[in-house]
Amino acid sequence: MLIVLKEKNHTALINEISDLLEKKYGCQSHVIGQNRRVIAVTGETAGIEIGLIESIAGVKSVDRVDRPYKLASREQKDRTQVKISRDCVIGDPASVVMIAGPCSIDSEEQLMETAAMAKKKGVKILRGGAYKPRTGPYAFQGHGEKALKMMKKAGEKYGMATISEIMKADDIGIFEENVDILHIGARNMQNYDLLKAAAKSKKPVMLKRGLAATLEEWLLAAEYILAGGNPNVMLCERGIRTFEREVRFTLCLGSIPALRELTHLPIIVDPSHAMGKTRWVKDVALGGVAVGADGLIIEIHPRPSESMCDSAQLLDEEHWNDCYDSVAKVAEAVGKKVC
Repeated sequence: MLIVLKEKNHTALINEISDLLEKKYGCQSHVIGQNRRVIAVTGETAGIEIGLIESIAGVKSVDRVDRPYKLASREQKDRTQVKISRDCVIGDPASVVMIAGPCSIDSEEQLMETAAMAKKKGVKILRGGAYKPRTGPYAFQGHGEKALKMMKKAGEKYGMATISEIMKADDIGIFEENVDILHIGARNMQNYDLLKAAAKSKKPVMLKRGLAATLEEWLLAAEYILAGGNPNVMLCERGIRTFEREVRFTLCLGSIPALRELTHLPIIVDPSHAMGKTRWVKDVALGGVAVGADGLIIEIHPRPSESMCDSAQLLDEEHWNDCYDSVAKVAEAVGKKVC
């Protein structure tokens, strides 16, 4: 960390800041430069409150040279690969993993039919919502534990790994019994009790970006899981809330190459929730693959109009087959294969 002072040779201020850093944070400081205006801070600087230092009269600016997220940083390693099954690894630079399934698990029949649609294209991970965090209290909230058991049954029948969204730390046990991957949604990205609980699980975790989260905030949320002992973390970009109203969310595909520089964690793109309309999902999925995503998570349904949730963004079998085949072509063009 570098602290720049407004005046040169301000010995009293230098001493004040150095004492604060040592006593409160256990960090060492060294004055650099002929004008003695820059203080270099060494040690564990992640916990230093930048706002506190900036509020000290005489401080011009504070700059973190190192990242506040240590374990999620690419400085730790080049790339993490999360093994889901014998033939499915998310983060393999030669592949794009497709995750597909219904937005919500409405019934066992619907789930099985949708799983069959996904399986026909060789999809190895089935998604499905058992608990649905909805904006309004009167919307369908999901079938809960009963739906999780349906998910387990579908996964076993079709030989697919499963992923579903968890909302409460207390539910870790029933999720571990019934699904293979924990999904922490956008609205819970900063649910710290849930992040800490997921950190203790042996299940991989897919962490979605919050509705208005910066990349740093997102990676710090991932850091909670990593720091708690779970190394199998994947990020999912699903768009953020902006002033734009024509699309459901603004999907920042530019975050993918930026994240690739910042972190070793695998990156998945969710075009369904970002766009909110069936006809736009495929194009954004193609863009995600083109900019380097490690996977896609797409919502499909044999009869979208019958869905209890997000009918407008679901792909029926015709759109799904077209989307998958198009993704496979783009993946091949960038030297990858879809699995």
